[in-house]
Amino acid sequence: QVHLGESGGGLVQAGGSLRLSCAASGSIFILDAMGWYRQAPGNEREWVASITKGGSAHYADSLKGRFTISRDNAKNTVYLQMNSLKPEDTAVYYCYARISVNGDFGVWSNYWGQGTQVTVSS
Repeated sequence: QVHLGESGGGLVQAGGSLRLSCAASGSIFILDAMGWYRQAPGNEREWVASITKGGSAHYADSLKGRFTISRDNAKNTVYLQMNSLKPEDTAVYYCYARISVNGDFGVWSNYWGQGTQVTVSS
């Protein structure tokens, strides 16, 4: 089994900050890229950010400068630092991880966290 446990969501005022974390555990042979998506009620799920095993980060254009993704490979954990939050950032945030459970570099699966709610008030 592979489990991605998320934490860090909550209610903040516009302009505030939150730091989300997501730790992968279980039967993990290789942990590759990790990242975040978000989904607001009535909206499609959108990609937020990703980070490679080597630490190369990528962001949705609209979020550059406000969000920072990072990871701690020793802890199998990815973080999302969110600053200058806006009401439109309100959503459930889902982390994901690209994992090989058997060490075969040609066999990968995407695993998802259960989501953490972020609510930004005006």
